[in-house]
Amino acid sequence: MLLATMLTATPAAAASYLQCVPFARAESGVEIRGNAGTWWAQAAGQYERGDEPREGAVMAFAGTRAMPIGHVAVVKKIVGDREILIDHANWSPINGRRGQIERNVRVVDVSAAGDWSSVRVWYAPIGDLGLRPNPVQGFIYASGTPRKAPSFEAPVWAKSDWQPGNGLELIAASLGQ
Repeated sequence: MLLATMLTATPAAAASYLQCVPFARAESGVEIRGNAGTWWAQAAGQYERGDEPREGAVMAFAGTRAMPIGHVAVVKKIVGDREILIDHANWSPINGRRGQIERNVRVVDVSAAGDWSSVRVWYAPIGDLGLRPNPVQGFIYASGTPRKAPSFEAPVWAKSDWQPGNGLELIAASLGQ
């Protein structure tokens, strides 16, 4: 009985765990996939990128020893020249659980040049900004749709394209059309 209870409980716990990538994608509209550490490079040529925070932009953190696959967060508010608020997931453990969403999180630019290349982020367990600086690659600006985003979708066929003998009737039949 104990084994059955453990097996039943595991999927429910896993389902409530949210990674930063799907959260940032849903919140920002930036349609990039893969580990957070790859977002900056993937955005090149697809989205405008820069080194200044803007509301709605994705803040792309570089990977580090403590955070090897990077992190992404969404800028919610510009507070000042060196302070913003972000929304993100899976940063602070809340009530002992990772994978939680945090909103209106304080971030302070601690870079020597004031260029947002290094920040400290609020960390709930200590009730203050985190103790170590985190490197930032930059900001990905959602601004509507991606520029020239690649499409990996199959062609869309209209009913007017369906003619006997061109093979599309087989596709339509298999789809219940």
